[in-house]
Amino acid sequence: MSTLTTPTSAYPWRPDTTFFAANEVVGDALILQTSTIAGEVDGDQPAVRVAYVDDAESADYVDENAEIPEDEPTLSEAVVRTKKLARLVNLSSEQFRQEMTAEQVSQSVARDLVRKADNSYIADVTDPTGLLNIPGTVSADAGVYDNLDNLVELIATLESNGATPSAIAVDPYAWSSLQTMKIGTDYNAMLLGAGTETTEPRLLSLPILRSRFIPAYHGLVLDRRAIVSAIGPVQVAVSEHALFSRDAVQLRATWRIGWGVTRPNWLGKFSLEPGS
Repeated sequence: MSTLTTPTSAYPWRPDTTFFAANEVVGDALILQTSTIAGEVDGDQPAVRVAYVDDAESADYVDENAEIPEDEPTLSEAVVRTKKLARLVNLSSEQFRQEMTAEQVSQSVARDLVRKADNSYIADVTDPTGLLNIPGTVSADAGVYDNLDNLVELIATLESNGATPSAIAVDPYAWSSLQTMKIGTDYNAMLLGAGTETTEPRLLSLPILRSRFIPAYHGLVLDRRAIVSAIGPVQVAVSEHALFSRDAVQLRATWRIGWGVTRPNWLGKFSLEPGS
Protein backbone atom coordinates (compact mmCIF):
# COMPACT_ATOMS: atom_id res chain seq x y z
CA MET A 1 0.00 0.00 0.00
CA SER A 2 1.46 3.37 -1.04
CA THR A 3 0.44 6.84 -0.01
CA LEU A 4 0.90 9.93 -2.14
CA THR A 5 3.05 12.48 -0.36
CA THR A 6 4.40 15.87 -1.43
CA PRO A 7 8.03 14.72 -1.52
CA THR A 8 7.15 11.98 -4.04
CA SER A 9 4.55 13.85 -6.09
CA ALA A 10 5.25 15.70 -9.30
CA TYR A 11 5.91 19.39 -8.82
CA PRO A 12 2.54 20.66 -10.18
CA TRP A 13 0.78 18.54 -7.52
CA ARG A 14 2.61 20.16 -4.62
CA PRO A 15 2.39 23.92 -5.24
CA ASP A 16 4.39 25.90 -2.72
CA THR A 17 6.69 28.88 -2.31
CA THR A 18 10.40 28.26 -2.59
CA PHE A 19 13.02 30.67 -1.24
CA PHE A 20 16.38 30.86 -2.97
CA ALA A 21 19.44 32.77 -1.82
CA ALA A 22 19.78 35.62 -4.29
CA ASN A 23 23.40 34.79 -5.15
CA GLU A 24 22.31 31.29 -6.21
CA VAL A 25 19.67 32.49 -8.67
CA VAL A 26 20.64 36.01 -9.77
CA GLY A 27 24.28 36.10 -8.74
CA ASP A 28 25.36 38.12 -11.78
CA ALA A 29 23.20 41.10 -10.78
CA LEU A 30 25.38 44.17 -10.31
CA ILE A 31 23.88 45.01 -6.93
CA LEU A 32 25.18 41.70 -5.56
CA GLN A 33 28.64 42.20 -7.05
CA THR A 34 29.24 45.85 -6.18
CA SER A 35 27.44 46.69 -2.92
CA THR A 36 27.73 45.88 0.76
CA ILE A 37 24.62 43.96 1.82
CA ALA A 38 23.44 45.56 5.05
CA GLY A 39 20.32 43.52 5.71
CA GLU A 40 16.95 42.36 4.48
CA VAL A 41 13.49 43.86 4.88
CA ASP A 42 10.03 42.74 3.78
CA GLY A 43 7.63 45.46 2.71
CA ASP A 44 7.72 48.88 1.06
CA GLN A 45 7.77 50.87 4.30
CA PRO A 46 10.31 49.05 6.54
CA ALA A 47 13.91 50.15 6.06
CA VAL A 48 17.44 49.11 6.85
CA ARG A 49 19.05 52.00 8.73
CA VAL A 50 22.79 51.99 8.21
CA ALA A 51 24.84 54.03 10.67
CA TYR A 52 28.23 55.34 9.61
CA VAL A 53 30.71 57.98 10.73
CA ASP A 54 31.97 60.71 8.40
CA ASP A 55 35.73 60.44 8.73
CA ALA A 56 37.38 63.43 10.36
CA GLU A 57 41.03 64.35 9.94
CA SER A 58 41.76 65.70 13.40
CA ALA A 59 44.26 63.21 14.85
CA ASP A 60 47.51 64.97 15.76
CA TYR A 61 50.54 64.73 18.02
CA VAL A 62 50.36 66.06 21.58
CA ASP A 63 53.10 66.68 24.10
CA GLU A 64 53.49 64.51 27.12
CA ASN A 65 50.93 65.37 29.80
CA ALA A 66 49.29 67.92 27.48
CA GLU A 67 45.54 68.26 27.13
CA ILE A 68 44.21 66.27 24.18
CA PRO A 69 41.82 68.40 22.08
CA GLU A 70 38.24 67.17 22.09
CA ASP A 71 36.61 66.13 18.88
CA GLU A 72 32.99 65.20 18.18
CA PRO A 73 32.51 62.70 15.35
CA THR A 74 29.88 63.35 12.70
CA LEU A 75 27.36 60.53 12.97
CA SER A 76 25.43 59.85 9.78
CA GLU A 77 22.79 57.42 8.62
CA ALA A 78 21.71 55.89 5.32
CA VAL A 79 18.11 54.72 5.10
CA VAL A 80 17.62 51.90 2.61
CA ARG A 81 14.10 50.96 1.57
CA THR A 82 13.32 48.24 -0.91
CA LYS A 83 11.06 47.71 -3.89
CA LYS A 84 9.67 44.42 -5.10
CA LEU A 85 10.48 43.05 -8.52
CA ALA A 86 7.88 40.56 -9.76
CA ARG A 87 7.15 38.37 -12.75
CA LEU A 88 4.05 36.21 -13.39
CA VAL A 89 4.10 33.43 -15.99
CA ASN A 90 1.16 31.31 -17.21
CA LEU A 91 1.69 27.86 -18.72
CA SER A 92 -0.70 25.15 -19.76
CA SER A 93 -0.46 22.06 -17.57
CA GLU A 94 0.61 20.05 -20.60
CA GLN A 95 3.43 22.46 -21.35
CA PHE A 96 4.52 22.66 -17.73
CA ARG A 97 4.86 18.88 -17.58
CA GLN A 98 7.20 18.77 -20.57
CA GLU A 99 10.78 17.89 -19.77
CA MET A 100 13.00 20.93 -19.11
CA THR A 101 10.09 23.42 -19.32
CA ALA A 102 10.18 24.34 -15.62
CA GLU A 103 13.97 24.73 -15.67
CA GLN A 104 14.04 26.83 -18.83
CA VAL A 105 11.22 29.09 -17.65
CA SER A 106 12.93 29.57 -14.28
CA GLN A 107 16.17 30.59 -15.98
CA SER A 108 14.30 33.03 -18.23
CA VAL A 109 12.55 34.62 -15.26
CA ALA A 110 15.85 34.91 -13.40
CA ARG A 111 17.41 36.72 -16.38
CA ASP A 112 14.46 39.09 -16.44
CA LEU A 113 14.88 39.90 -12.75
CA VAL A 114 18.57 40.67 -13.34
CA ARG A 115 17.67 42.86 -16.34
CA LYS A 116 15.29 45.01 -14.33
CA ALA A 117 17.51 45.11 -11.23
CA ASP A 118 20.59 46.21 -13.20
CA ASN A 119 18.60 48.81 -15.13
CA SER A 120 17.27 50.35 -11.91
CA TYR A 121 20.57 50.09 -10.03
CA ILE A 122 22.38 52.00 -12.77
CA ALA A 123 19.87 54.40 -14.28
CA ASP A 124 16.83 55.09 -12.05
CA VAL A 125 16.29 58.77 -11.35
CA THR A 126 14.76 58.36 -7.89
CA ASP A 127 13.34 55.98 -5.28
CA PRO A 128 16.08 54.81 -5.04
CA THR A 129 18.47 56.74 -7.26
CA GLY A 130 20.61 54.81 -9.73
CA LEU A 131 24.38 55.10 -9.47
CA LEU A 132 24.68 57.25 -12.59
CA ASN A 133 22.41 59.88 -11.05
CA ILE A 134 23.80 60.08 -7.50
CA PRO A 135 24.77 63.70 -6.66
CA GLY A 136 28.37 64.19 -5.61
CA THR A 137 30.02 61.41 -7.58
CA VAL A 138 33.34 62.20 -9.28
CA SER A 139 33.58 62.55 -13.06
CA ALA A 140 36.81 62.17 -15.03
CA ASP A 141 38.15 65.53 -16.18
CA ALA A 142 38.39 64.26 -19.75
CA GLY A 143 37.41 61.21 -21.78
CA VAL A 144 39.33 57.97 -21.61
CA TYR A 145 39.11 57.21 -25.32
CA ASP A 146 42.63 56.30 -26.51
CA ASN A 147 44.06 57.69 -23.26
CA LEU A 148 44.01 55.66 -20.06
CA ASP A 149 45.81 58.42 -18.17
CA ASN A 150 42.49 60.13 -17.46
CA LEU A 151 41.11 56.95 -15.91
CA VAL A 152 44.25 56.57 -13.82
CA GLU A 153 43.79 60.15 -12.58
CA LEU A 154 40.12 59.49 -11.78
CA ILE A 155 41.05 56.49 -9.65
CA ALA A 156 43.75 58.57 -7.94
CA THR A 157 41.14 61.23 -7.11
CA LEU A 158 38.82 58.61 -5.63
CA GLU A 159 41.65 57.16 -3.56
CA SER A 160 42.59 60.62 -2.32
CA ASN A 161 38.98 60.93 -1.14
CA GLY A 162 39.46 57.77 0.92
CA ALA A 163 38.06 55.21 -1.51
CA THR A 164 39.49 51.80 -2.26
CA PRO A 165 37.96 50.99 -5.66
CA SER A 166 36.76 47.41 -5.91
CA ALA A 167 35.56 47.16 -9.53
CA ILE A 168 35.07 48.98 -12.81
CA ALA A 169 31.68 48.56 -14.50
CA VAL A 170 31.35 49.33 -18.21
CA ASP A 171 28.91 48.75 -21.02
CA PRO A 172 29.89 46.26 -23.76
CA TYR A 173 30.93 49.01 -26.19
CA ALA A 174 33.21 50.63 -23.62
CA TRP A 175 34.86 47.29 -22.95
CA SER A 176 35.28 46.79 -26.68
CA SER A 177 37.00 50.17 -26.95
CA LEU A 178 39.33 49.34 -24.06
CA GLN A 179 40.26 46.00 -25.59
CA THR A 180 41.09 47.52 -28.97
CA MET A 181 43.34 50.30 -27.67
CA LYS A 182 46.73 50.07 -29.40
CA ILE A 183 50.12 50.71 -27.83
CA GLY A 184 50.70 53.42 -30.43
CA THR A 185 49.34 54.94 -33.62
CA ASP A 186 51.53 52.83 -35.88
CA TYR A 187 51.17 49.60 -33.93
CA ASN A 188 48.64 46.77 -34.01
CA ALA A 189 49.54 45.37 -30.59
CA MET A 190 46.83 45.82 -27.97
CA LEU A 191 47.56 48.10 -25.02
CA LEU A 192 45.79 45.72 -22.63
CA GLY A 193 47.28 42.61 -24.16
CA ALA A 194 43.93 41.33 -25.42
CA GLY A 195 44.32 38.24 -27.56
CA THR A 196 42.40 35.18 -28.65
CA GLU A 197 42.47 33.58 -25.21
CA THR A 198 39.62 34.33 -22.81
CA THR A 199 40.90 35.63 -19.47
CA GLU A 200 39.34 37.30 -16.49
CA PRO A 201 38.54 40.88 -17.55
CA ARG A 202 40.69 43.28 -15.51
CA LEU A 203 41.87 46.85 -15.93
CA LEU A 204 44.38 48.66 -13.71
CA SER A 205 44.29 45.60 -11.42
CA LEU A 206 40.52 45.97 -10.92
CA PRO A 207 37.95 43.41 -12.10
CA ILE A 208 35.79 44.52 -15.02
CA LEU A 209 32.01 44.05 -14.81
CA ARG A 210 29.91 44.51 -17.93
CA SER A 211 26.31 45.70 -18.10
CA ARG A 212 24.28 46.67 -21.14
CA PHE A 213 22.33 49.11 -18.98
CA ILE A 214 25.26 51.49 -18.60
CA PRO A 215 25.06 54.08 -21.40
CA ALA A 216 27.13 53.16 -24.45
CA TYR A 217 30.86 53.96 -24.14
CA HIS A 218 30.61 54.86 -20.44
CA GLY A 219 31.84 53.32 -17.22
CA LEU A 220 31.82 53.53 -13.43
CA VAL A 221 34.59 53.07 -10.90
CA LEU A 222 32.99 51.57 -7.80
CA ASP A 223 33.91 51.07 -4.16
CA ARG A 224 31.43 48.58 -2.71
CA ARG A 225 31.94 50.04 0.79
CA ALA A 226 30.23 53.23 -0.42
CA ILE A 227 27.09 51.39 -1.55
CA VAL A 228 24.84 49.73 1.01
CA SER A 229 21.98 47.50 -0.02
CA ALA A 230 19.06 45.53 1.34
CA ILE A 231 18.50 42.31 -0.54
CA GLY A 232 15.94 39.60 0.07
CA PRO A 233 15.71 36.05 -1.23
CA VAL A 234 14.21 35.22 -4.60
CA GLN A 235 10.79 33.70 -3.95
CA VAL A 236 9.25 31.37 -6.50
CA ALA A 237 5.69 30.09 -6.11
CA VAL A 238 3.79 27.70 -8.37
CA SER A 239 0.02 27.16 -8.31
CA GLU A 240 -2.45 25.17 -10.40
CA HIS A 241 -5.41 26.76 -8.59
CA ALA A 242 -5.29 30.33 -9.94
CA LEU A 243 -5.95 29.08 -13.48
CA PHE A 244 -7.95 25.99 -12.52
CA SER A 245 -10.68 26.50 -15.14
CA ARG A 246 -8.05 26.66 -17.89
CA ASP A 247 -6.10 23.62 -16.69
CA ALA A 248 -3.05 25.83 -16.47
CA VAL A 249 -0.20 26.50 -14.07
CA GLN A 250 0.90 29.91 -12.83
CA LEU A 251 4.46 30.66 -11.76
CA ARG A 252 5.29 33.78 -9.72
CA ALA A 253 8.77 35.08 -8.96
CA THR A 254 9.52 38.04 -6.67
CA TRP A 255 12.72 39.69 -5.46
CA ARG A 256 12.96 42.66 -3.09
CA ILE A 257 15.99 44.98 -3.37
CA GLY A 258 17.07 48.49 -2.38
CA TRP A 259 20.28 50.48 -2.09
CA GLY A 260 21.82 53.76 -0.97
CA VAL A 261 25.17 55.54 -1.24
CA THR A 262 26.96 56.72 1.90
CA ARG A 263 29.99 58.39 0.29
CA PRO A 264 29.29 59.58 -3.27
CA ASN A 265 32.84 60.90 -3.73
CA TRP A 266 34.06 57.29 -3.60
CA LEU A 267 32.29 56.58 -6.91
CA GLY A 268 33.58 57.74 -10.30
CA LYS A 269 32.22 58.11 -13.84
CA PHE A 270 34.09 58.22 -17.13
CA SER A 271 33.49 58.22 -20.88
CA LEU A 272 35.03 56.24 -23.72
CA GLU A 273 33.06 57.91 -26.48
CA PRO A 274 35.17 58.45 -29.61
CA GLY A 275 36.43 62.03 -29.65
CA SER A 276 35.83 62.55 -25.93
